[in-house]
Amino acid sequence: MTSAQVDTDQAPEEGYERGLGSRQVQMIAIGGAIGVGLFLGAGANIAKAGPSIILMYALAGVIIFFIMRALGELLLYRPVSGSFAEYSREFLGPFFGYFTGWTYWLMWVVTGMAELTAAAIYIHYWFPDIPQWVSALVFLVLLFVANLISVKLFGEIEFWFSMVKVTAIIGMIVIGIGVITFGFSQAGDTAAVSNLWEFDGFFPKGIGSSLMTLQGVMFAYLAVELVGVTAGESENPEKTLPKAINTLPWRIALFYVGALTVILAVVKWTEFAEGVSPFVEAFAVIGIPAGAGIVNFVVLTAALSSCNSGMYSTGRMLRTLADNGEAPRVFNKLSSTKTPAIGISVSVVFMAIGVVLNYLVPEKAFGYVTSVATAAGIWTWLMILISHVLYRRKVVAGRLPASSFPAPGGSVCSYIAIAFLLFVTCLIAYDADSRICLYVMAGWAVALGIGWAVLKSRNPKITERPGEPEFEKIG
Repeated sequence: MTSAQVDTDQAPEEGYERGLGSRQVQMIAIGGAIGVGLFLGAGANIAKAGPSIILMYALAGVIIFFIMRALGELLLYRPVSGSFAEYSREFLGPFFGYFTGWTYWLMWVVTGMAELTAAAIYIHYWFPDIPQWVSALVFLVLLFVANLISVKLFGEIEFWFSMVKVTAIIGMIVIGIGVITFGFSQAGDTAAVSNLWEFDGFFPKGIGSSLMTLQGVMFAYLAVELVGVTAGESENPEKTLPKAINTLPWRIALFYVGALTVILAVVKWTEFAEGVSPFVEAFAVIGIPAGAGIVNFVVLTAALSSCNSGMYSTGRMLRTLADNGEAPRVFNKLSSTKTPAIGISVSVVFMAIGVVLNYLVPEKAFGYVTSVATAAGIWTWLMILISHVLYRRKVVAGRLPASSFPAPGGSVCSYIAIAFLLFVTCLIAYDADSRICLYVMAGWAVALGIGWAVLKSRNPKITERPGEPEFEKIG
């Protein structure tokens, strides 16, 4: 056995409890692909693009599959918690590992803010008199306590949150097909597949307007890479991770393309608006007793599920950064239940900024935080893809062992995905409303650059690539 293979075998042992079983990893993967970006954000995207939004979700879904297969190949080469930062560190250098780790942490902190905002909006459906910031604060505290207890509790909560989401979407699809086919319910007279093109065509506002929704569509897919963070706490990553990744295409086809196709056939696209869940609106139009309330509960669980995942991943990423001397050593400590409690706690303090935003600008809070989260997510995905390309080069050169889960097409699909993500970044820069996130990211980059300079002055060895000479000897 080569020295690199020894490292691969030993990498997963990081002190965590391997408390995530196959069913939990599968549901975390499924739940990661169904979040508030679909349940709430799709309303604004439908209003901007009409039925063509279906094509945008499908196109983005293909790119997401390319990203996940690239990540899957890396995960089976070396399964570690905090994977994206580790692969960036190995293949691009310590600074990129540092930058990616902190940026992924930022992405989840900001996403947590978005999910808390969405959850507070959903509570308004039943209790309009409760201020958004109060609901957001209550949910923040409840999920924080659950994450401190154990990874098993996190996995179990995520399993049932995801089960609720999956059941609801499948139910929506079945009911919608029934309405279209048999014409029952209040929507029976107007529901028809022709709704997808009868109201000013499939691209009612032009192809350009449809493409502009891609930035919002990509936000809907944030968290699919969470499977990579679970690698260090999965009972059998060699079996569970490939299975979770390979089921991604049918999940996207069913939960995004299928659900939106049915909804837009049942309810004409002109009925949807920003801030209104298309699922809640569809059930309200169909006229099922208490249906809209039920779906509102479902989308509430979707928001809480994503926030729950955010707390989980931020604590793990801070611990990875601490392990490499890129964050305070205190984040390296595990609690008696083997959770990175200090990292989770600090992350929750920053997520509480979302509560403040809900107090100051409740009507704009969701839009602000989703654009920043998307920009941070695009950086993370780019690092996964570039790391994959560099890994493939080393495998071809015989300097690293091949993964047991190679991506189809080698590096070709990764290059396509890189070009697509750069295109979406250009769209963000073109849009005046979302452009603010690039300013935020520029400020973030400056702050991280200053932090890196300080780290280098204190510990010059931090810039070294551990293990690189050893890799050179392989083959």
